[in-house]
Amino acid sequence: MSLWIIGTTRSGKTTRLVQEFKQWLREKHSPLLPKEKLQPITPAILIFAANDNNRRTLADRLAGEVAGSYPLIAKTPLGFIADEVTLFWPLLFQRLNLKAQFPLQLRPETEQELATQLWRSALDRENLQTVGTTEYKFIRQTLDLLQLAGASGIPCEDIPELLKLGYTEPEWEKLPQTSELRGKLLLQWRQWCLERGLLSYGIIYELYWRYLLGDRIYQKHLRRRFQAVFADDTDDYPAIAKDLFTFFLDEGIFAAFTYNPNGKSRLGLNADPNYLSQLGDRCDTIEELKQPSGLSEELADIAIQLAIEPVILPSLPPSVSLLQAISRATLLRQTAEFIIDTIQQKQIEPREIAIIAPGLDAIARYTLIEILTQRGIEIEPLNEQRPLISSPLVRALLTLLPLVYEGLGRLLDREAVGEMLVILSRRWEDKEEDRDGRFIADIDPVRAGILADRCYYLHIDHPHLRPGETYPRWDRLGHRAMTAYEGIRHWIEKAKASQQTPRALLDRAMKDFLWNGSNLTYPQLAALRELMETARHFWETDRRLRQNEPQGRSQTDTIAQFIQLLRRGTITANARPVRPWGAIEPNAITLATIFQYRSLHRSHSWHFWLDVGSNLWQLGGSSNLFASPLFLKDWSGFPWMPEDNIEMDKERLERVLRDLLARVDKKLYLCHSDLAVDGTEQTGPLLSLVHAALPLAIEG
Repeated sequence: MSLWIIGTTRSGKTTRLVQEFKQWLREKHSPLLPKEKLQPITPAILIFAANDNNRRTLADRLAGEVAGSYPLIAKTPLGFIADEVTLFWPLLFQRLNLKAQFPLQLRPETEQELATQLWRSALDRENLQTVGTTEYKFIRQTLDLLQLAGASGIPCEDIPELLKLGYTEPEWEKLPQTSELRGKLLLQWRQWCLERGLLSYGIIYELYWRYLLGDRIYQKHLRRRFQAVFADDTDDYPAIAKDLFTFFLDEGIFAAFTYNPNGKSRLGLNADPNYLSQLGDRCDTIEELKQPSGLSEELADIAIQLAIEPVILPSLPPSVSLLQAISRATLLRQTAEFIIDTIQQKQIEPREIAIIAPGLDAIARYTLIEILTQRGIEIEPLNEQRPLISSPLVRALLTLLPLVYEGLGRLLDREAVGEMLVILSRRWEDKEEDRDGRFIADIDPVRAGILADRCYYLHIDHPHLRPGETYPRWDRLGHRAMTAYEGIRHWIEKAKASQQTPRALLDRAMKDFLWNGSNLTYPQLAALRELMETARHFWETDRRLRQNEPQGRSQTDTIAQFIQLLRRGTITANARPVRPWGAIEPNAITLATIFQYRSLHRSHSWHFWLDVGSNLWQLGGSSNLFASPLFLKDWSGFPWMPEDNIEMDKERLERVLRDLLARVDKKLYLCHSDLAVDGTEQTGPLLSLVHAALPLAIEG
């Protein structure tokens, strides 16, 4: 009989899953086969986790148990579904009568770009301002609808009717018209992508549940390939994952699942936890009844009462303290200084501290990182979505492209050329007194500015760098700066003559100017890696479009679009962060949003809850996709009213409080400023906690 392991945060569910994994191995496959006796047709053990970070951690724990005797396949639900669609693509293009070509998966930013181009004429006929949205937001919401429908097993054709049923007049006065428009655009988009073998996340989901999962040939292969399934944190899985697991259970394949009723961090982002919970009816239930972790036992009920029904004002235990200021700038500085003092007094290590906020704006992130790092304290922002264009190395490489390829002069300015000269003239210098050495730039910013003003020739089609002697006082710039400048100029002229592809040019520029072995920092290397990955994907997509539309855009237009795509800041420098191989976990403070922290299942001795008076603690914010409640399996079918949102927000706040309080072991600091970042008064649901907490006396 399969197992359903249910428990609250840090109750030992994953540990129990690992134990059941070992028990299953002992009962079904004891003794383990040595590697040399492993048959090629041995079915694999399928492992699921909610996100990629947890997948790696769980896979490492389980891989040690099988000792290489059985194949393990560890995936996230989306990762598994995407791999299956690619693997069985021949089955799909035969069934759908598509062109036989290998599928190419689209990144979200490329999806947005291509959809904008495809829908341009239709959108130009619509006045989106009348429905209170911008073109970018309208396109993103529309594409997300396809993803929500695919993840929940709803046909794309049903989306307009679903929106009409879910939202009523007068709140959504123009929605009926936009619902029809969204439906037509999505059908056009889906057909356009399938004809070219392009797959977005929404199309991948739909292809899997609609055409693949019910196919007898595919089911036969699925039955043969896997002998057991172990899935952790199923409360964060999409609805179609439940249909997949149901197939395994129907086939008698052993499965074990874990479920956290206080989790559901991806509710509103394709997850359908209530629908997944129905799997428990098919399994033996194991309840992990371990005592509540962290401060949850002494604080959770009080905090929830204060936040949701503040009838009385009970006193909070000594484990909760308040850091309070009038302005947010003062609060950020006081919080950072308090953390510095406690670390310097050896009360706690940085790795034991987490700073958590409902939304981390650039001001808060920069302020905290700047103050703490200046005092020698490391801080690790979780999945910091920093625009790739924010990297000076990336900007310098992009500036090279208009200097090498014709027709791109409009994308250049003197400031960008000056920055490029500084970056590309850097070199690593070892010093005896400084064992680590340092980077020095042969062209400093002042000389770079002079060279950009005097030697950069601005031209729409043929911008170029003129010889250094063009500047009458070139001798005053110094031999080192002039040598570096002429080296860059000659490199550009050689690149023009070689007629390399843009990808090859970027790669060559990295090796010739930027590559200094281990001397580049990990964030710099991550930015360069992401740049090359973005370039690879962009030109693969462009080549696919050219195969289907030979009269498409020119190379100049393609390069211009690539540069503009990066400059818009939609591509991040660490969209898929990977810690360096063998790297030791840094002794660093964790900085994260609520969603990031809960998703990665971390815990710390001390928590600092930033902006505790903000309304964002109750609202789903960016963790709720447009119209996501309408795609849940338990939606009643009646119009979604404002009071439904209020009730959902209350339930979410209770889960967040119980989850976070279980992840802090010793001390909780509530960080509150009377005024928000925009100067308005903070009136969030946790304000009652602020009034009940004992303030800390902080000098200054």
